[in-house]
Amino acid sequence: MVLERTWKALLVVALLGVVALVLLQTGAVSVPWGEDRAEVRVLDEDGEPRATVEVEVADTWSERYTGLSEHESLEDGEGMLFVHDGEAERTYVMREMDFDIDIIFVDADREITEIEHARAPEPDEDGGDLEYTGLAQWVLEVPRGYANETGMAVGDEVEIEYEPATDSDADSGSDFDFDPEPDSDSHE
Repeated sequence: MVLERTWKALLVVALLGVVALVLLQTGAVSVPWGEDRAEVRVLDEDGEPRATVEVEVADTWSERYTGLSEHESLEDGEGMLFVHDGEAERTYVMREMDFDIDIIFVDADREITEIEHARAPEPDEDGGDLEYTGLAQWVLEVPRGYANETGMAVGDEVEIEYEPATDSDADSGSDFDFDPEPDSDSHE
């Protein structure tokens, strides 16, 4: 009888472990031990840096959906980089946002295609109705006004340097060059 209960308990623990692993691998749940970080540089037509932004990386569906909505604010030089599996028209919304941002759409050639100045929703307004669209494989979000302050413009080149969140990643500091899971619609 005791042996039977022990086996059942072990089976339940094993099943929970498999479910947790599947959720982590599919991106349905973020890893609890760290977030991916990257450095994004926006260059002018002469290749000179206009801005350098330290970013959190949102490369899973759940991270892209949540976006910056769990942040209270951003400082100049901080932001979030949303990574998609390919270039397409992307629509971003201001769901549950508490502060204004600039949304910078970057195509597969790492060139800025659109810069939107997005306002936070009013207390009685649905942020899901505040839509901003552009052609992008990557989307950079920074504090509102930062794009203008630094002179970012459509056509500027963008460099992305990725720093993995865990020690097991051997290519720390290498260019951001991976193919995350496909995404669905809009996020944030």
